[in-house]
Amino acid sequence: MTPTQTRTPAYDLAAGVLDPELPVVTIEDLGILRDVTEDDQGRVHVQITPTYSGCPAMETIRTDLEATLTAAGYQRVDVEFVLSPAWTTDWMTDEGRAKLAAYGVAPPAARAAEHDGPVPLTLSVRCPQCGSLDTRESSRFGSTACKSLWVCQACREPFDHFKTL
Repeated sequence: MTPTQTRTPAYDLAAGVLDPELPVVTIEDLGILRDVTEDDQGRVHVQITPTYSGCPAMETIRTDLEATLTAAGYQRVDVEFVLSPAWTTDWMTDEGRAKLAAYGVAPPAARAAEHDGPVPLTLSVRCPQCGSLDTRESSRFGSTACKSLWVCQACREPFDHFKTL
């Protein structure tokens, strides 16, 4: 949603749809909800951007958006996948990052607004269980393709880390 847009009832409903793979965050928290328009005839058009190309959760999110908006009385719901610009973890809300951490998933680090210059490397991820930075990546892929599996050396707990994209 751009700063000049106003929130509509349809937008608020769509914003509350949960991510099926991380049910503690909404699609708004993740930053994949791009736009929602509605007209006076009960039609709604929703634009969402996948976290990565081929994300298997997108069809479930489409179905959940259609069900939520139809149950609220909208006559026609169209969900469009917008691939450009590509989603980035910069679009996640601070609230979404906090919800992930509370759920036990290490959120991606916030990146600088400017992407000129050196590319930052993730050498360590803070453990969402004990807060230690003494962690190591165990597998580049975790429970879903958008997360990697890490292990804390301090508390010995494994945890998912939402990849920075």
